[in-house]
Amino acid sequence: MPESGQSKQGRTTHPGPASAPPVSAAVPAPRDASTAAAATPVTGSVTGAGAAGVAAARRAGLLVTLVLGGLTALPPLSMDMYLPALPAVTDSLHAPAATVQLTLTACLAGMALGQLVVGPMSDKWGRRRPLLVGMLVYVIATAMCAFAPTAELLIGFRLLQGLAGAAGIVIARAVVRDLYDGVEMARFFSTLMLVSGVAPIIAPLIGGQVLRVTDWRGIFVVLTVVGVLLTLVVVKWLDETLPVDKRHSGGVGQALRTMRGLLADRVFTGYMLTGGLAFAALFAYISASPFVVQEIYGASPQTFSLLFGLNSIGLIAVGQINGRLLVGRVSLDKALGFGLAVITLAATALLLLTSGVFGEVGLFPIAAGLFVLMSAMGLAMPNTNALALLRTPHAAGSASALMGTASFLVGAVASPLVGIAGESTAVPMAVVQVVCGVGAMLCFLLLCRPWRGKAGAAV
Repeated sequence: MPESGQSKQGRTTHPGPASAPPVSAAVPAPRDASTAAAATPVTGSVTGAGAAGVAAARRAGLLVTLVLGGLTALPPLSMDMYLPALPAVTDSLHAPAATVQLTLTACLAGMALGQLVVGPMSDKWGRRRPLLVGMLVYVIATAMCAFAPTAELLIGFRLLQGLAGAAGIVIARAVVRDLYDGVEMARFFSTLMLVSGVAPIIAPLIGGQVLRVTDWRGIFVVLTVVGVLLTLVVVKWLDETLPVDKRHSGGVGQALRTMRGLLADRVFTGYMLTGGLAFAALFAYISASPFVVQEIYGASPQTFSLLFGLNSIGLIAVGQINGRLLVGRVSLDKALGFGLAVITLAATALLLLTSGVFGEVGLFPIAAGLFVLMSAMGLAMPNTNALALLRTPHAAGSASALMGTASFLVGAVASPLVGIAGESTAVPMAVVQVVCGVGAMLCFLLLCRPWRGKAGAAV
C-alpha cells in the first residue's frame, strides 16, 4: 500500500499536497477551475526512461480503464441481464408480478444507499479494502439469489446485492479522482463511458441467451462467476490509490461532517443536482422507451433493440468526442452547458411531437429526438462528474457517494412518472424529460454560476 502520492512504475498519478487540510477547510481554487485545469493538465510522471517507460504507462492506463470499466459495468449487468427473466421468475416463485418487480426496486435502492456507506469508508480506509469487501459480499449475495426459494427472500438478496455492488460504482469514480486531475480526469471519464456504456446494451441480450439454455437462476450463476472473476482482477491489478496521509480519521460522525461540508458547498451541490437531474432524464428514457416505441408507435422488438443500440452508440460516440476533441480545448463548463442545452431542446421537441402540436407523427421523428437527447448525455455526464470531483480532492469517496446516490434516487422518482397517464400517450415521458432538463440547466446556472469565479473547493 503506497505511503505517498508518488507514482509507481507505469502509473499516472496526481501527487497532491503533502498534507491534507481539515475536512471543513476551504481551499482556494482558481477563478475558473475548468479553464485552469485545461491550461495545466496533470500528466503524471513515469519512472524509467524513454519509450519503455511511456509504453508501460500506456499499458497501465489501459488496464486501469478496463478494471474500472468492469466495476462500473457490473451494476447495469446485474439489473439488465435479469429483465428478460421477470415473467419466468413470476411463474417459478408463484408470486404476483408486482412483487417480482420489487426485486428490481430493491437492487436499485441498494445501489443508491450502498454508495453512502462505501464512499466514506473508502476515504477512511483506502479504496482497495472496502472494494474487496464489497465484491466478496456481492458474490455471496448473487449466489444466494440463484437459490432463493421465495420472492420475499429474492427481494432481500437483491437488496444486499445492490448494496454490495454500489462499491464498484463509487470507488471507481474515487479512484479516477485519485489518479487524475482536470483535463485528464474529464478525458478518463469519457473513456470510462466507452467501456461501461456497452453493458446496458448487451446485458438483456446475454440474459436472453442464458435463458435459452437454463432457467432464470442461471442468470445469477453467470453474474456470480463474473463477480468472482472481477474480484480476482481487482486483487491482482488494482493497487491502492489513496495514500495514507490523505485518508480521514474518525468514524460515522466524521463521515457525516464531511458530507455536510460537501453539501454546504454551493458549487459542488449544483453539479451534483445537475448530474442527478440529467441522469433522471436518461432514466425516464430507459423506463419508458420499450413501451413508447413498441406499444404506442408499433415498432417490433427487433426495431426497438436496434433503436436502443443506436441511442447508446450515440451517447458513447459523443462521450469520446468530448474526451478526445473538446476537453483541453473548451472549458468543461462550456461543454457541460452545451450538452444541457441540447438535452433541454431535444426534450422540448419530444413534448411538442408527442402532444400533437404538429399533428400525428410517426416513429422516425420520435426516434430522432430520443437519439439527440441520448447523445447529448455524452457531454453532460462525464463533465458533471469531473467538475464535481475537482471540488473535492480530499473527500473523493464521500463526494462520489453523494453524486451516485442523488442520481439513483432522482432517477427512481422519475421512473414511475413516465407511465402516470396510462398506455395511450408518450407525453408523460417527454414532460419528465423537459422538467429534468430545465431543472438541470437551472441548477447549473444558479448554483454553479459558471461565468463567475468559484471561490473555494469543498473538502
